Amino acid sequence: MKEKITYSSIDEYIAACTPEVQDVLQTLRKVIQESAPDAKEKISYQMPTFELHGNLVHFAAFKKHIGFYPAPSGIEAFQEEVKEYHKSKGTLQFPLDKPLPYDLISRIVKYRVASNIEKAEAKSKKKS
Repeated sequence: MKEKITYSSIDEYIAACTPEVQDVLQTLRKVIQESAPDAKEKISYQMPTFELHGNLVHFAAFKKHIGFYPAPSGIEAFQEEVKEYHKSKGTLQFPLDKPLPYDLISRIVKYRVASNIEKAEAKSKKKS
């Protein structure tokens, strides 16, 4: 049986990819960091994940695409723009043979940040 690979950091995850994919993932990571400067990095579900008051976005490298997981709300809010990438409820697939839409990704991440902050503030108001 093949050993299941587990990653302890996003650096480790990216290092395990081919050089071409590493470049794409590093740029994607930078776009997410710039769009969500307060978010923390972690590995969740064996994928690079950014969290701020809960998970913001995950991403993962596949043979022919980069999977981007901004939760269903992050997709619904940009329905028209993500049409060509939308594959399932919480998933966008960006083909590796085309440039990633970094501007769109940045706007989705900023939307997720605002929505997570809003949820966290609503929760803390309920408690007090």
